[in-house]
Amino acid sequence: MNTDVSARNTKVMNRFDVTSRLITKLKHEEAVIGGIGNTNFDLWAAGHRPQNFYMLGSMGLAFPIALGVALAQPERRVFALEGDGSLLMQLGALSTIATLKPENLTMIVMDNGIYQITGAQPTPAANVADIVAIAIGSGLANSAWAADEEDFERLVEEALAAREPRLIGVRIDDKPGVGTTRRDPVQIRELFMHGLGVREPL
Repeated sequence: MNTDVSARNTKVMNRFDVTSRLITKLKHEEAVIGGIGNTNFDLWAAGHRPQNFYMLGSMGLAFPIALGVALAQPERRVFALEGDGSLLMQLGALSTIATLKPENLTMIVMDNGIYQITGAQPTPAANVADIVAIAIGSGLANSAWAADEEDFERLVEEALAAREPRLIGVRIDDKPGVGTTRRDPVQIRELFMHGLGVREPL
């Protein structure tokens, strides 16, 4: 892990680019939970898959939802994409995940230091809160900042073979999401459940 990399000396990357890099690495129907707003807009645009779940209006719940999927299907790799502002609303999820130790769960935090959807107000991550340090302090010892795009890909590859939960922090720019998720909660749920093999398609 990159224990020598801090939030302030990492490259500022683009959310859509790193999301696309993640999707390219997925070969075995891994589940991906996209947090609200631009995080799931870019997930949708990076390559729609039935194993993607796109959250609508449930800020801060990407990691708890991903935890449930990881526990229900321990043989499936699960990735959760969340923004820094959303995670800061639900920090208790980190210690819960560290306690339950799902071997197949990886959390990716897209940190641009702002609540982008609501007007770019600064989050605590902009100046005082280090997301990766918080994760490590919560018991997720195998957590790290991605130094750049290549390092992000390396961390994803490590996560695909890992036997413990981990968090990857990515500093991103403030570019808006590339796509727009189709806002049909029932269809999103049904397609995801079909993608996980627990429901026949509509």
